[in-house]
Amino acid sequence: MAVKKSYTEINEKIRSGNAVVVTAEEVIDIVKEKGIKEATKYVDVVTTATFGPMCSSGAFLNFGHSDPPIKMAKVQLNNVPAYAGLAAVDVYIGATEESEDKGMNYGGAHVICDLIDGKKVHLSALAKGTDCYPCKEVETYITKESVNEAYLFNPRNCYQNYNAAINTSEDRMYTYMGILQPNKGNITYSTSGQLSPLFNDPLYRTIGIGTRIFLGGTVGYISWQGTQFNSACDRDENGIPLGTAGTLAVIGDIKDMSTDYIKPAVFEKYGTTIFVGIGIPIPILDEEIMRHVSIEDKDLHTNIIDYSVTRRSKPSLGRVSYAQLRSGKVTLDGKEIKTAPLSSLNKARKIADELKKWIEKGNFLIQEPVQTLPLENRLNSLEIVEKEGA
Repeated sequence: MAVKKSYTEINEKIRSGNAVVVTAEEVIDIVKEKGIKEATKYVDVVTTATFGPMCSSGAFLNFGHSDPPIKMAKVQLNNVPAYAGLAAVDVYIGATEESEDKGMNYGGAHVICDLIDGKKVHLSALAKGTDCYPCKEVETYITKESVNEAYLFNPRNCYQNYNAAINTSEDRMYTYMGILQPNKGNITYSTSGQLSPLFNDPLYRTIGIGTRIFLGGTVGYISWQGTQFNSACDRDENGIPLGTAGTLAVIGDIKDMSTDYIKPAVFEKYGTTIFVGIGIPIPILDEEIMRHVSIEDKDLHTNIIDYSVTRRSKPSLGRVSYAQLRSGKVTLDGKEIKTAPLSSLNKARKIADELKKWIEKGNFLIQEPVQTLPLENRLNSLEIVEKEGA
């Protein structure tokens, strides 16, 4: 008889302190020892995690009204521009926005993390002035305690899969995948592989809108499918995507976050980004879900993409498993090439363990999605239309 569990049953076990919670790495050995059916009976929740650069991130802030009030039009936080076209004193600051005086050495990611650390952030705002908002200029300092709201809202995090990057040209390249050495000098990649959330739920059965997650050291939620969501991609016989596939939009309270799990970074000659720590619990509802969470790096594959090709559709030079990438070297066309991760497996493991502890203590219940993510969503590309007479 097939093993079936419900969210209610699993949450009752969490509340009573009887839930069996393991990480996505620990469950692999459990399945090898017990088999799928017995492992499904035994394990209630599997924790997954990732910690890597996620450029499509940022924060909404509400400063509160000045006296007299102002309708902010041009806003800077530590000389980093923030978007003010929302309301009077609401802004959105993107992680990759760069400082007007420090350039790419300081950006929105740094502002967000300065706020998380409780530091003072300089605010300057200009406005045209209106009858109801007569103030035309404000200059002050803010902290996470002084603002009304400060929450992370990231439109695209936690890629289900991502291409490995290589450079076949004769020139060194500086990219969001790090420095790519000329003549196939190295390969970079960015995922926690068998620990990565969407690899462990490839068909989005438990990860969806409303899912409660670990985000930057506190509780967060999945708010929508992420931008560039490309679920209608090629998949293997187990449903594992062979391309980038799904992404997640996530939200969480900056005031409760920790820079142990969210950090700014600067990629040389490319720009500012932010490393985001995300952990997602997967309830073991049945044997199919157990098969998915017991996936190993050797069974997860990605494409090696030539980043020296400037067009949007870049050629694949081959397919490689994450076990091969993790080994530190890959042989391509008879050449042994060094590999290096951009994401931190060590930090991902810490996040998966931390989330595991939250659940074991009964402090974190599993939230059933209020809506599932689409399986047939296709990615569109921008079509450039030439100007007349060009």
